[in-house]
Amino acid sequence: MKDSVDRHIEHWVREVPDLDADIEGAITRMQVLVRLLQRRKEQALAAQKLKGWEYDILWRLRSVGAPYQVTPTWLARALDTHPATLTSRLDRLEDSGHLTRTHDPDDRRRLLVRLTKKGHNAWAATIDEQAVTERALLGALTDGERQRLSNLLRKVVSAVEEHEPPLMPPVES
Repeated sequence: MKDSVDRHIEHWVREVPDLDADIEGAITRMQVLVRLLQRRKEQALAAQKLKGWEYDILWRLRSVGAPYQVTPTWLARALDTHPATLTSRLDRLEDSGHLTRTHDPDDRRRLLVRLTKKGHNAWAATIDEQAVTERALLGALTDGERQRLSNLLRKVVSAVEEHEPPLMPPVES
């Protein structure tokens, strides 16, 4: 069974004779699948009337667990965003009803950013849509094949992370 990547490789192996077809095939397939997943995520975000950065803020708030609130300083650090940029973004998400900012009852000088029900629902709907897309994408594989694929990719990520910072940001607060 051939796919469009095989046709791509057949072309380029003529132009680049020492091209490793297995490496080119694996990398190109990962790239095109990631692009597909990104397009589908953008569609899910559009259905919720969210931009990527808005989803990232909601995701970070959701990741800390109930009651889904953090300080703006923590959020700026977790998102690697300049505090002034974050303030502007929080203003927009607060205006749209996705989050609230209140003073910390234990220290009135400190603000807390909290996910609202609308924010949680928008996050959940986006996650649900992504899960449907991911299940469909890997639906061509058996359970065992999915597990082997995950294990092989874990091996690649682990090798990269021996020399690089973690590829996935931590979710804990």
